[in-house]
Amino acid sequence: MTTATPALALPVTDEALAARLRDRLVVVEEALAGHVRTGAPFVNETASHLMEAGGKRFRPLLVLLAAEAGDQPEAAEVVTAACVVELTHLASLYHDDVMDEADLRRGAVTAHSRWGNHVAILTGDFLFSKSSELTAELGPDAVRIQAQTFTRLVQGQILETVAPGPGEDPLAHYLEVVAGKTGSLIATSAQYGARFGGASREVEQALTAYGEIVGAAFQLSDDILDIASDSGESGKTPGTDLREGVPTLPVLMARASTDPADARLHELLDGDLTDDDRHAEALDLLRKHPALDEARAYVVGQAQEAKQQLAPVPAGPVRDALEAFADIVAVRSA
Repeated sequence: MTTATPALALPVTDEALAARLRDRLVVVEEALAGHVRTGAPFVNETASHLMEAGGKRFRPLLVLLAAEAGDQPEAAEVVTAACVVELTHLASLYHDDVMDEADLRRGAVTAHSRWGNHVAILTGDFLFSKSSELTAELGPDAVRIQAQTFTRLVQGQILETVAPGPGEDPLAHYLEVVAGKTGSLIATSAQYGARFGGASREVEQALTAYGEIVGAAFQLSDDILDIASDSGESGKTPGTDLREGVPTLPVLMARASTDPADARLHELLDGDLTDDDRHAEALDLLRKHPALDEARAYVVGQAQEAKQQLAPVPAGPVRDALEAFADIVAVRSA
């Protein structure tokens, strides 16, 4: 089977580096297909369902890019690590879709819509187990890192389903959810790449910190786009999260306002936003609210902090690409 040359989900302007990354992504893609292949045709079908639907492969690409900061970027362990993080990510999507009752993922019918919740959950479990098998090949340190990442990811998913406790800051609660569900695995992607690519421990720590911050910031920039963007710009219907009652950064910041002038907005946010008129009014008020600029400033600050973490990474195309990605996160929120 011939695998198409993939597009890069990171802004790599150095042509030689981009070519190497594309070639290695093809290897990763072929390895992923092999790792979900079993002797049971039905398991093969369910496990490959989301993988064949596509995806940006951002996490394995970050593994490959971080490995370029070391002296062994072509090590076999780098490809294995790239498969570990992508299988972990895919597994979480199967579970997410069950929890969210989503009908589509990447333009394809979700597994739970096609085969039911039990099959979807067990397929996610299967992919988690495959990622664990591969992690064992990388040694005990990798197993520990993966276990800690998995703990944070699942904890983030659990926290997403419950309201903040008495006296708990709703915004802090939400940021913990985002850090667990999104930041943790992106941080591990950068850490694995640096470690198995032969980077120094200082560079590994820097890239891990970068991944944690920029990964969460990218998710938060999506929150802003949900409120601020037009459908033609973002490719999605504005206010989708708002309509579904999903807490997001600008909404939580607006809720925290004690200005009496925000009484109507708070009333709308506490009510039924599936009604088109109420939804449109709430969206308009949020777009005019200082919370939107406050959220933008927060994300820009996070993107800048992520860039600052890169100081130990040698100047060159790898660092340039990572800084450019952080700049994109900032621009997306502006």
